[in-house]
Amino acid sequence: MSSAVLGYPRIGPKREVKKALEAYWAGKSSVEELLKVAKEQRLLTYENIKSQGVDVVPTGTFTLYDHVLDASNTFGIIPDKYAKSGLNPLDTYFAMARGHQKGEVDLPATEMQKWFDSNYHFLVPEVSEKTNFRLNDTKPVDDFVEAKQAGYNGRPVLVGPITLLALSKADADAQQKEFDPVSLVSKLTPVYAELLEKLAQAGAEWVQIDEPILCMDRAAQYAEQFKSTYAALSKAAPSVKLLLATYFGRLESNLDFVKDLPVAGLHIDLDRAPEQIDTVVPHFANKTTVLSLGLVSGRNVWKTDLNAALKTAQKAVELLGGDKNRVIIASSSSLLHTPITVKNENKLSAEVIDWFSFATEKCGEVATLTAALKDPSSASSILSANEKSIKARRDFEQNSDPAVRQRLANVKPEDLKRQSAFKQRREVQNKHLNLPLFPTTTIGSFPQTKEIRSYRARFNKGEITQEEYEKFLEDEIKFVVEKQEALDLDVLVHGEPERNDMVQYFGELLDGFAFTQNAWVQSFGSRYVRPPIVVSDVSRPKAMTVRWSSYAQSLTKKTMKGMLTGPVTILNWSFPRADISKEIQAKQIALALRDEVNDLEKAGIRSIQEDEPALREGLPLREAEHKAYLDWAVAAFRLSTSGVRDETQIVSHFCYSDFANRQIMQSILDLDADMISIENSKSDAKILKVFQNFEYANDIGPGVFDIHSPRVPTSEEMFNRLKAFSAYLPVERLWCNPDCGLKTRSWDEAAAQCKNMVEAAKRARSELAK
Repeated sequence: MSSAVLGYPRIGPKREVKKALEAYWAGKSSVEELLKVAKEQRLLTYENIKSQGVDVVPTGTFTLYDHVLDASNTFGIIPDKYAKSGLNPLDTYFAMARGHQKGEVDLPATEMQKWFDSNYHFLVPEVSEKTNFRLNDTKPVDDFVEAKQAGYNGRPVLVGPITLLALSKADADAQQKEFDPVSLVSKLTPVYAELLEKLAQAGAEWVQIDEPILCMDRAAQYAEQFKSTYAALSKAAPSVKLLLATYFGRLESNLDFVKDLPVAGLHIDLDRAPEQIDTVVPHFANKTTVLSLGLVSGRNVWKTDLNAALKTAQKAVELLGGDKNRVIIASSSSLLHTPITVKNENKLSAEVIDWFSFATEKCGEVATLTAALKDPSSASSILSANEKSIKARRDFEQNSDPAVRQRLANVKPEDLKRQSAFKQRREVQNKHLNLPLFPTTTIGSFPQTKEIRSYRARFNKGEITQEEYEKFLEDEIKFVVEKQEALDLDVLVHGEPERNDMVQYFGELLDGFAFTQNAWVQSFGSRYVRPPIVVSDVSRPKAMTVRWSSYAQSLTKKTMKGMLTGPVTILNWSFPRADISKEIQAKQIALALRDEVNDLEKAGIRSIQEDEPALREGLPLREAEHKAYLDWAVAAFRLSTSGVRDETQIVSHFCYSDFANRQIMQSILDLDADMISIENSKSDAKILKVFQNFEYANDIGPGVFDIHSPRVPTSEEMFNRLKAFSAYLPVERLWCNPDCGLKTRSWDEAAAQCKNMVEAAKRARSELAK
C-alpha cells in the first residue's frame, strides 16, 4: 500500500514561475535563467510532497504554460504555420500559447478552452488526417530522470491519448469533412508506445495516464479505441505498470469496458463521486488491478473529513478481500486547482484558517490516511483533532445569516422577469443610447499597470491613506475615459483600476466570503487568480461599484457601462461551501447583485454589464445533470438583473461556452440579456452560424481580436471578421468588441488594438450597411 498525489501547483510559493516567464517574454532574462527557475520549482515541488509523507511524487506535470500544450509539443502536434516559422523550439511553444508578432513573424495564439469543469484553461491541439505524430521532445523522460537523480520516487504523468484527441479540434480543411480527431488514435498510439519504452529504460515502474474523458458520456463512443489503444500500450513496455487515471466525476456505464482494460491500476475520484466505492470497486474484487482511491479533494480548499475518508478506504479494502497492497491512497485529481499552502496566510483568524487545507496540507492528509489505514492507532491524535475541526466548521455554517435565507425563500417568479419583452425594450434603449451601427465597446477592464498594482499594494500595507488611494483611482479612471474618447469608442467603461480580479474584488466586498493574501491558483500560463472562499450566507453590506461608475459617467456624455460579475461566475470562480447546494449559494449572490444593479440604475447608469464567462464551465460532465444546472444558473442571472426598467440595457459576456450545445444555447436565450458579447476571434465565425440557426434576436458582439495575445491585428483583419459576421446576423444587431477584457495587455498593445477595431467598425458602417 502506498500514497500518491496526481499533480501539484506549478506556480511556485511566491509566484516565481510567473515572474520568470514574464521577464523572459519582456526580453529581460535569458532562456537559461528561465529554465533555472523551472528546475528549482520542480525540485521544490517534489520536496514539498515528500516532506508531507507521500510515497510517490508526480513527474512531468510541471509546465511553462500548459500541460496540454506540453503534450501537443511532445507528440508533434504543431501546425505548420508554427513549425515553419523559423522560431526556436521554446519560442515556437510560446507562439502557440500567446501568439508572436515580431519582425516578419506574425502568428496568432491557438484556441483556448476550459479543462473540463474547472477554471483552468488549456490550449486546444489542432489536428487533421495529415498530422504526423512523432516524439518531438522527451520532456516526460527528462523530468522523471531529474527527479530520480535527486532521490525522489517519481511516477511520470501523461495526458492520455484519447483524452488528448477528444479535446483536439480539426483544422479548417478537416472541419468540412466532419472529421473526428479521435479517429487518429491508431496513428498516435505507436508514439505513446515509444515514449513508454523510453520511460521503462529510464527506470520508471509506474506511469500515470490521465483519461478524464472517461467521466463523460461521450467516452462510450470510443470504447473500441480504448480497448485497442491500451492493449497496445500495455505491451509496449511490459516492465512499466500503467495507472489509468479518471477524475472530476464517475465512470458510470464506461466501466463496462474500463474494467477489462489491460492496465495495472485504475484511479477513481471518490471525492466528486463517492458512490463509486459501491459501483466500481466490487468489479475488481477478483482481479489483480490496483485501485487508486481519490479520497482527498484536488478541487476544493476544505479540510478532508479524515474519519469519513478512512471508513471509505477501509470499505474498499474489505471489498478487495482485505488486500491492502492493492490500494493507493491519493488526491482525487491533480492539486493544481488549489493554492500551495495555508502557511502563506497570516491575516485570516485562527478559527477560519483551521477550516482550510491547501495543496501541501492535502499531501499531508493523503499520508495520514495511508498511515491510518495501515494502523489506525498511529494517527489517532490527528484523526481526533480533525474531527473537532470539522464539527466547528459545521457549527459555524449552520449559524449563518437567517435574513438572507428568508429573503431567498420569499423570491417570486415575477422577480425573474423583465418588465417587457426584448423587442419593446430595444426600441426604448435605441432612442436612449442613440448608437451607430456596429457600436464599439470593450468588455470592461483596461491594463492593470505596475503603477496601479503598486498603489493598491501600498494602500493594503497602510502606506497611503484611503483618500490618497481613491484620488489615484479617480485620476486613473479619468485617464481611461479620456483614452477611450480619443479612440472614439461608442460605449465606454471605467477600466476597473480598483479591482484586483473580477471575482476576488466582489468577494472582498460581500459578507459571507473569506479572502486570502497568497492563495494563488493558475488560470493559464502566467495568469493566476486568488479565488474567494464562500464560508457562510452571502449578502451585500453596501454598494460595491456605484461610486466608480457614477464618477466615470460624470466625465463623459457618452454611455458608460456599469461593470459587474454575474452570480454563477462569482460562485464558479470561488471555492464554494460544501454544506449547501451551489444553487442556493448562486441565488444568494444573485440577490446581492440585484441590489447593486438597481443602485447603478438609480445612479443614472443606463447600460449594465453582468458577465457570466463561467456559465459553461459549471456545466456538469454528465448530460443527465445539465438541465437542472442550467435552470438554476439562468434563474440566478435573471434574479440579479430583472429589477430594472426597460430603458436600462443589460449586457453580458461569455467565453468558452460551447454554443453548439443546444441546452447551453437555449440557456443563453433564456438569460434575456439585451446584448451579449462572446469570445470569437479564433472561431472563424462558426459560432455565429449557431446563433443564426437558433434565430437569436438580441444584440451580439462577437470578439474581433484575441486579448490573450500581445499581437495587434490590422484593421483590415478586423473588418474582414465583421464582414464575415454580417453574413450570419443582421448588421443592426452586431456590436464590435474584443474577445474579453484588456487587463493583461500593456497600454501600447491595448490602444493599438482598439484603434484598429474602431477603424474596422467605421469602415463596416459605410461598406456593410444594408
